[in-house]
Amino acid sequence: MLFEDLNLITPIKKALNDEGYVEPTPIQEASIPSILEGKDFLGCAQTGTGKTAAFAIPILQILCGKQKVIKGPKNIKALILAPTRELAIQIGESFDSYGKYMNLTSTVIFGGVSQKKQTDALKDGVDILIATTGRLLDLMQQKFINIHHVEMFVLDEADRMLDMGFLRDVKKIIAQLPKIRQTMLFSATMPGEISKLVDNILVNPVKVAVTPVSSTIELIEQAVYFVDKKDKKSLLIHLLKDKSIVSALVFSRTKHGANKITKDLNNEGIEAQAIHGNKSQSARQLALNNFKQGITRVLVATDIAARGIDVDELSHVINFDLPNIPETYVHRIGRTGRAGLGGIALSFCDIEEKPFLKDIEKVIKKSIPVIEDHPYPASNIVVIASKDDTKKVSTGKSRSNGYARRNGRNQQGRSQSKNTGATR
Repeated sequence: MLFEDLNLITPIKKALNDEGYVEPTPIQEASIPSILEGKDFLGCAQTGTGKTAAFAIPILQILCGKQKVIKGPKNIKALILAPTRELAIQIGESFDSYGKYMNLTSTVIFGGVSQKKQTDALKDGVDILIATTGRLLDLMQQKFINIHHVEMFVLDEADRMLDMGFLRDVKKIIAQLPKIRQTMLFSATMPGEISKLVDNILVNPVKVAVTPVSSTIELIEQAVYFVDKKDKKSLLIHLLKDKSIVSALVFSRTKHGANKITKDLNNEGIEAQAIHGNKSQSARQLALNNFKQGITRVLVATDIAARGIDVDELSHVINFDLPNIPETYVHRIGRTGRAGLGGIALSFCDIEEKPFLKDIEKVIKKSIPVIEDHPYPASNIVVIASKDDTKKVSTGKSRSNGYARRNGRNQQGRSQSKNTGATR
């Protein structure tokens, strides 16, 4: 099935085309028609399966069809709850991306920062509100937010809400919502408390479960390098000097970081291009095409810009920065090892990123082997790579220099492939 087959309106199809998306993921294929029909929806799916687009696209289409010219502030029509600010921001960016050709407004609110910028954005009202529970309750109590007109409600990563102790807040918010509404709930697992919540807030929902993302990375060989932050650049250059790394997608947490990595690599004679949100669509597409065709050996990307990238037989993924959302790691490395092929994922971890590594290993249910034999070991390697929580491996020079892939691409180039699935 293609997105063209889902009866989407032109503004959404145009936005999807801009991102290079052609085929929906399984969760999108199941959810979009059901939500467009006004049905409640229960999705058992993790981050990295494309679940954000699974609810964002139909919500945008429904709201676009109901748009009216009104005087005064808008009422909030769609409310999306997320457990963390990082996820809330990512969801907001997805709504911005898919809704960029529509006259709909959205904003993201979360704690840990001054509320003034957020309350200013709410003054004229918004169609779509993405929020964390604590900040939402605060602003509701201060009368900045009224959710009595919400027509569509999404609870994302419900099991994570439970784990973080937010379920009571969630129930307080739900109690203020209209009784008649469309509800969508997404959860990677279904513990008892969440099952009870599902029974209480969803009415005859369409239920869909997709394969856990962790099962899609079994063919990928993973390794981590403990390295001081200041030495990451040198380690990356050292690894990429090994020609056995035929193609590498390098992830940076920031746009500035992506630009700097690209500049450093090109200065060393390693062909690299960057894609991120500050690049024009044409520049991003050119960089991606050059990478697919083998003109550029290394593509440096941020997570948001990398959505929709699907390159056949990508030999290596390198996490220059570890993501602070563990499922993002799974999604990143899943870009190699596709179509039943093996792949290699290498990660750089400094002392500040060690908590991220622990979270990642919990999600993938395994310890990532540590490469100790490299020229830039972390100064605190003894503390970081303790036997208690990380499996150590000893490797020879060729292994540490490139972690060479046994079944990678040849040197002549890369095969083209169409981009599938709105990845978030």
